[in-house]
Amino acid sequence: MKPLVIRMHAGDNVAIVANDGGLVAGTLLAEGLTFLDRVPQGHKVALCDIAKDAAVVRYNVPIGYAVKDIAAGSWVHERLLHMPAARSLNDLPMATAKQTPLEPLEGYAFQGYRNSDGSVGTRNILAITTTVQCVAGVVAFAVQRIKAELLPRFPHVDDVVGLEHSYGCGVAIDAPDAIIPIRTLRNISRNPNFGGEVMVVSLGCEKLQPERLLPPGSIELKSGEALDVVCLQAEAHVGFMSMVDSILASAEKHLERLNARRRETVPASELLVGVQCGGSDAFSGVTANPAVGFCTDLLVRAGATVLFSETTEVRDAVDQMTARATTPEVAQAMAREMAWYDAYLGRGSADRSANTTPGNKAGGLSNIVEKAMGSIIKSGTVPISAVLSPGEKASSKGLIYAATPASDFICGTLQLAAGMNMHVFTTGRGTPYGLAECPVIKVATRTDLATRWHDLMDLNAGRIADGQATIADVGWELFHLMLSVASGEKRSWAEHWKLHNALVLFNPAPIT
Repeated sequence: MKPLVIRMHAGDNVAIVANDGGLVAGTLLAEGLTFLDRVPQGHKVALCDIAKDAAVVRYNVPIGYAVKDIAAGSWVHERLLHMPAARSLNDLPMATAKQTPLEPLEGYAFQGYRNSDGSVGTRNILAITTTVQCVAGVVAFAVQRIKAELLPRFPHVDDVVGLEHSYGCGVAIDAPDAIIPIRTLRNISRNPNFGGEVMVVSLGCEKLQPERLLPPGSIELKSGEALDVVCLQAEAHVGFMSMVDSILASAEKHLERLNARRRETVPASELLVGVQCGGSDAFSGVTANPAVGFCTDLLVRAGATVLFSETTEVRDAVDQMTARATTPEVAQAMAREMAWYDAYLGRGSADRSANTTPGNKAGGLSNIVEKAMGSIIKSGTVPISAVLSPGEKASSKGLIYAATPASDFICGTLQLAAGMNMHVFTTGRGTPYGLAECPVIKVATRTDLATRWHDLMDLNAGRIADGQATIADVGWELFHLMLSVASGEKRSWAEHWKLHNALVLFNPAPIT
């Protein structure tokens, strides 16, 4: 295979190596550049001489400053770079980008489950809400019995899921930041994929009592019904099996109602898609994330809602974000969320540089600035119309910045709370991530990964780097795949193998 490097912008003074296995010293490019070092796949080569303290530029953005002179043809890695300081949150461009009206994308639909509150599910799942980690073992045991003994009688119900988490007791539940895990769990219980059927398993003595988690008015109850709670410490329960039998009896009522539901044709505007990346590499911003960004634009044009998140992974693109806001108020909300997270990291004596992992660096990403430039591309080009604080539920359409940590599991959990009914997850290094509560479509950044993990990756965006497809080709393919998966016509590999990561609530409040 001929030597292939990818330069993201004419102003860049580095390019990444696309060849599987990298390129050796002595490699000569058609442009006349000779490699002085072996450069691994995904890593950067200097396209010209870069003087000490000069900017190293990728995406037409300084991703660092050279710690010494770097000769053209050299391998440019993280040890040769000083990371730029974080962009100040003062004097940001506020809703300054020119807003070009979007051409509507009409005529696209999927088969979904319409809920009484107007939301639409892509799956028909019975979710069992738990108030505290103490009940997790009992609920897991009960769920296995429900699946074995009850679910076969209800063929129109897709699954039964216990909403296990690590919160509920041993925490400072009245601390101001405790609102984040509490509203997260509350809003996950209201996710569109659960059909409005809410049942709760409580221990009885925990701090997060059912009425605090789901106070009157927070969920829609059937006429004449109270919140359905199975309390394990209730005197009526004599022995373990009594508890389990009570959970099964409660579940049966909800399964009967869910089983009466049928899919119906709904417009693509009813999709609420969370986009996220994990195990990122230098190709994330070249192939998979740009394709997801193209698809984001398609979804918003179709009237759908897209959530992009991962605060530390977009922090260095904050000026791009605030400029794209529909109003100054939306821009100010983004800056406020960034400032809150800066302070949160500061309390732990950490900063945004703690984000990049050994795998990110092995995949060619030198630091969080370079990672951020590739991550923000998932949001496409459309205006940002709203901002959600962690755990809040989306109440509007369009492209929304849902502020979350970058942790895959916490981000996914918070996007579920926002109302996500479809998840798109890009990866370069590879991760078997999945969610029980929502379909997850995995997009590989490289053909090598897609080939090796052929039964884990749903879409190969590496074809873009190979020259076999364009960003638009893969973006449209992803759009159609989402409609098929949303309709239940196709299952993602994560669904097929039942690969489910745990729910991880974001709890910045103290643990007692």
